[in-house]
Amino acid sequence: MKRRGNRKKRIEALTAYGFLLPNLVGLTVFVFVPMVYAFYVSLNDWNLLTPKVFIGFDNYIQMSHDKDWWQAVGRTFKFTIIYVPSLFCLSLFFAAVCNSLSQRVENVTRTLFLLPFAITSVISAAIWMFLYDPKDGIINQFLNLVGIDAQQFLGSTSQAMISIIVVVIWINLGYNMMIFLASMKEIPGEFYEAAKIDGATGWKAFQHITFPLLRETSVFILVVTTIGSFQVFDQIMVMTKGGPANSTQVGVLYIYHQAFEVLNMGYASALSVVLFLIIFILSLVQLRLTAKKD
Repeated sequence: MKRRGNRKKRIEALTAYGFLLPNLVGLTVFVFVPMVYAFYVSLNDWNLLTPKVFIGFDNYIQMSHDKDWWQAVGRTFKFTIIYVPSLFCLSLFFAAVCNSLSQRVENVTRTLFLLPFAITSVISAAIWMFLYDPKDGIINQFLNLVGIDAQQFLGSTSQAMISIIVVVIWINLGYNMMIFLASMKEIPGEFYEAAKIDGATGWKAFQHITFPLLRETSVFILVVTTIGSFQVFDQIMVMTKGGPANSTQVGVLYIYHQAFEVLNMGYASALSVVLFLIIFILSLVQLRLTAKKD
């Protein structure tokens, strides 16, 4: 019996590893190997056209004096500081509202919120470019109707970044809302019934029951959203290409510029490695700060 039990465990273990193998191969080929190769390239001077020339850490030394790069990183932090809390709060708010609706109305609402996420980011950016048009855009037409002067939006150094943040929030709001909503559905109704008996309804029930029980979901959304904010590229590339006056040139866009416009692939790889380390450290800090205390 003991041999049969051990044999069964081995079969179960092999089956589990068999299901995991495709994912492990995919991660190795498309994630880990490119990461190692990117670090190797960062130690070379390479323009994609000539052979690599090993230069050690010269690219990293150059980066430490590159003001344009650190300004791009600063804009990325600015994007993150505005985008992440805004998306988090809006997603949580609309999830709570949707959870209080009847089933039929909730289904329609979820579909409407998910529609922007189903559209590709490039098409979404193109749609909002028409909406933001300073002359014929629908937004400015509405502003004119209520007596407000037309705004430049993407053509203004002070408004361009906020305008892009609005677009990215519009795209991702429905997805994050659905994650929150799914977690809310998992909260047992007995908790709310007990709270109702004690007189805790509405905001108090949300504050003391709903939000604390969404802790793991909140941490997940905060970490994933922060990572995504440091990787924002499509919308900025389509809508402003980093302008006007580099006001929307974030870190990834600067890396793209160095890699495919200047053809300085070694330096771009060094920038990518540093950006990865920034994201990694921020993720660890977030996980540390939001870790559940015993």
